[in-house]
Amino acid sequence: MASSLLTIRNLEAGYGRLKALFGIEMVIKPGEIAVLIGPNGAGKSTVLKSVFNLCDIRKGSIIYKGKDITKLPTHERIQLGISIVPQGRQVFSNLTVKENLEMGAYMTKGKELIETRMDEVLSHFPDLRQKLNANAFSLSGGQQQMLAMSRALMQDPQLLLLDEPSLGLAPKTTQELFQRIQDINKEGTTVLMVEQNAKAACAIADQIFVLEEGKVALKGGRSVLKNPKIKNIYLGGHGH
Repeated sequence: MASSLLTIRNLEAGYGRLKALFGIEMVIKPGEIAVLIGPNGAGKSTVLKSVFNLCDIRKGSIIYKGKDITKLPTHERIQLGISIVPQGRQVFSNLTVKENLEMGAYMTKGKELIETRMDEVLSHFPDLRQKLNANAFSLSGGQQQMLAMSRALMQDPQLLLLDEPSLGLAPKTTQELFQRIQDINKEGTTVLMVEQNAKAACAIADQIFVLEEGKVALKGGRSVLKNPKIKNIYLGGHGH
């Protein structure tokens, strides 16, 4: 097994003239759940967008499975096994659950394979199986987020990027979502996740990166949370 699935070296990135990342360094191993935490505006989402080529990369490199993908277009990254679940429960609200999932498989050839994949994905989300023919807008917020995740999983990704998956969800739904993320991870999908609910995310993380002002301020395993600085800033008094 390769020692690194994703390596980010000296990454500087942003949007037009606005620079958000200032020399990010990260190594994510196959099979890990890696979590990015930090204050708003620290550049967490920009890291995910860099890996998926949704922002402007100025400098540095992104290596995925030993291949330099820094300049690769997004659709080629999807073919290599990278999927993203953007912030804000983005589903096609006027399409049914089944149609949403089929949209996720648009690069997959063969009806049988798509049906097999759908079956595998739905095994993680039994609620959605009951609602295959319901329109996405009729789902609860939690179910919409599960659908957005399911759609990304239809590509059978090796690396799943999650941007604030628990945003706006009730604690119980968040707990269920994080359980699903762990299940998906156990089946071999590496997860790189940005999450404002630091406590819940770090509880399932193999590796934690704390971002501040576009740089990695701290990284390590769950023991990072014992750092007094982290405890006060990210885990104290948030009520999550």
